[in-house]
Formats: sequence, structure tokens, C-alpha cells
Amino acid sequence: MTEKEIEKKYFTLTNDETGESYKLPVIEGTLGPSVIDVRKLYAQSGYFTFDPSFTSTGSCKSRLTFIDGEKGILLHRGYTIEELTEKSSFLEVCHLLLYGDLPNQNELDEFTKNIKYHTMVNEQINYFFRGFRRDAHPMAIMCGVVGALSAFYHDSLDIYDKRQREISAHRLLAKIPTLAAMTYKYNIGQPFMYPRNDLNYAENFLYMCFGVPAEEYKPNPVLAKAMDRIFILHADHEQNASTSTVRLAGSSYANPFACIAAGIASLWGPSHGGANQAVLEMLSEIGSKDKIPEFLERAKDKNDPFRLMGFGHRVYKNYDPRAGVLRESCHEVLEELGVKNEPRLELAMELERIALEDPYFVERKLFPNVDFYSGIILNAMGFPTNMFTVLFAVARTVGWISQWKEMVEEPTLRIGRPRQLYTGPTKRPYVDINERK
Repeated sequence: MTEKEIEKKYFTLTNDETGESYKLPVIEGTLGPSVIDVRKLYAQSGYFTFDPSFTSTGSCKSRLTFIDGEKGILLHRGYTIEELTEKSSFLEVCHLLLYGDLPNQNELDEFTKNIKYHTMVNEQINYFFRGFRRDAHPMAIMCGVVGALSAFYHDSLDIYDKRQREISAHRLLAKIPTLAAMTYKYNIGQPFMYPRNDLNYAENFLYMCFGVPAEEYKPNPVLAKAMDRIFILHADHEQNASTSTVRLAGSSYANPFACIAAGIASLWGPSHGGANQAVLEMLSEIGSKDKIPEFLERAKDKNDPFRLMGFGHRVYKNYDPRAGVLRESCHEVLEELGVKNEPRLELAMELERIALEDPYFVERKLFPNVDFYSGIILNAMGFPTNMFTVLFAVARTVGWISQWKEMVEEPTLRIGRPRQLYTGPTKRPYVDINERK
């Protein structure tokens, strides 16, 4: 069904001062609320809409991901996140997001082969790392090295060429885990580990992070499964800040490497990709179970700067469907690693139990989100907190690429150009410097 066939409903807007009415089309999607098409509102009325942070504005049409925050639903191309994490691998989900369908075995084999073909990076990039301080934040390094990929792979920068777009997508999906592992190794002073194509995506990433030349590395299937789940759970999440950044950058026809680097920069913000690190810091601040009631009371006090991290979500007004999956993985990882009576896990479980029984949090639907458990898992695996957002970027790369690809292939693509409500001075006469007071 085309957009014109859908536009059978209209929303009428009336100007109280002039009495004039403006008829705006209503467009319906397959799921979720309908939207009022305001593209011609300024031409008809002379008014713009005003929506700070764009929380009530649909910025694009997309077939990738659907979220129902009230019901706690997350779908990728129509499949629930619970089914995908239980039954699919991360590369299957990557194929789903990029091409629209889950692959059959032959398609998955071919797709996996294409990704593995691109896992290595140009050898000169190894020397590029030397320009960074050893104590540089890993996300600062990622912003630089991912953007620099466009200086090494000139043969896939033509966004008008379908084949080059696909090659760039495969390269990004394959090389960002390699760059992320290199960033970690550089940060801790260990030699880089070249990728191993005999391992699957998650196993290879863990090998590049934790393997060393002096010893044989044997992938732990429990840890690899947990890593794969974390990648799936963070693969795409509709039009969040970093995804919107990628789309806005891409709307200027910038090359895909630059667009993904822009997404990484946006993800770096503590309100976006750094939330799981904040959860660990909060648990350390609380310290013990007996102090939980005290900190919950502080969280209710608007005048207290303390915030309950890992609870509630900008979109989900119910239980984050990803949190339940990670809760299970959290127990599996800690049991596998022999971490008995892990203080922060016990503290997290008790905090969750008390908060979910507290009317204040229940009435406001402040349920645990995906960040509540992911930080504990990653920390148990051996990742330092400054790497958490980098791992988020590794997982979200496929979502960014898929969103970018979808946008570039849209026939009506135009450069993004948000409007503003100007509140500065009106026109003023210029005063020469010797006359200014």
C-alpha cells in the first residue's frame, strides 16, 4: 500500500486569530500511533511546529524496528527481541536488519563468509593508534579510528552505488569489533590480536580482547553466548539519539564511515551509551543492602542529586523486554566464572526487589532496563567500565548501518534541516567600537 493510498484521514488545524483552517493528512503505519503530516504546514499557514528533542515528531519512515513503550514490546522486522535472543545468532539478526528477512542456512553461510572476509584492518591503522595517549578514553579513540576508515577504503565510498554501499556495510560490521578490541589492547598496553576467522562473531571478539600471543585461547561458550545476546539486545532501538545523528549526517550524503563515527560520538554521552557504567557506579555508592532504603528515599527527593540508574526508560513505560533476557544471562555468566556471592549482583537483585514493591516506583513504572544488568555481566567478563560504551557501539553498528542504508535508498531523501524558535534580539543598529559602553 502506497503512502497516497493511506492518506485518507485528515487532521484539521484552526487558527484562533484568523479563523483559517488547515487540512493536514494523517498517515498510518502498520503498528503504533498515526502521524500528522506537517510538511506543508509552513507553506499553508506561515507556522512551524515546535518540538524540543523531537519527542513528538516522526522524523522518518522505517521498516526496521518497532517499540511499544507502554506494553514493553521491541520488534525487529516483526520478530520479538525475546525470540531473536533465544533462537538466533547476532549475525542472523544483522542479516535481518540489513536485508529484511532472517537468512536460510545458505544465505547465512554466505553472509558470514562476507563478514569474515573483512575482519582485518589495513596494517597502517595499527600505527595510527600510536598517535593516541595510552590513557585516552576508548571512545575518543573509536571516534577517530572509525572516521579514519574512509581514508583507507576509497573503493566503497560512493553511496549512489548499491554494491559499494553493501561492501561498506560489511566492512563496518566486520571491522568495528576489530577496532574496538585494538582500542582495549592499546589502553592496557598489550599487543593487538589479529582476528581468527575460525571463530564465530562473539568468540572472535572475546579472543581479540582477551587472547595473548603467549598462550592458546579457548573460547568459553557461556561467555560467548552472553556476548552474542548483548550484541543482539543492543543491535537497534529505533530513532534514538545516536541513530538520529547517523541519519542526519547521512542526509548530507556523507560517506558511511563518517556517519558511523558521528553515531559513536553521540553514543558517548552518559545519558545514552554510558548508562550501564553509571549503574555500577551507583551500586558501589550504595555499598550494602542495608543502605538501599536510604538511597531509595534519596531517589524520591527532587532536591537530592542522587538518581536511581538503570531504572526507567525514555521510551519504555513498562518492563524493558531486554532486561529479563540479561537478568538470566547475568546469573549464567557469574555461575560459569565461579563468582559466588557477587556483592554487586546481590545488591542489584535486592534493589530490584525492593524498588518493584515500592508504590512510588511502581506507580511511575520505573522498572529495570537493559543497562541494569549489562554492566554487571561485562564487568564479570573482565571489561573495565571505560569499555562499556565501546561494546555498545560494536552492537549498535548494524542498526546504524541498516538505518543509514534504508535512508539512502529512500527516493525522497533530502538533507535534514530542523527549524527553530528564535528568541534572541531583534535587528539592532551597529555601534562603532569607540562608541560602545
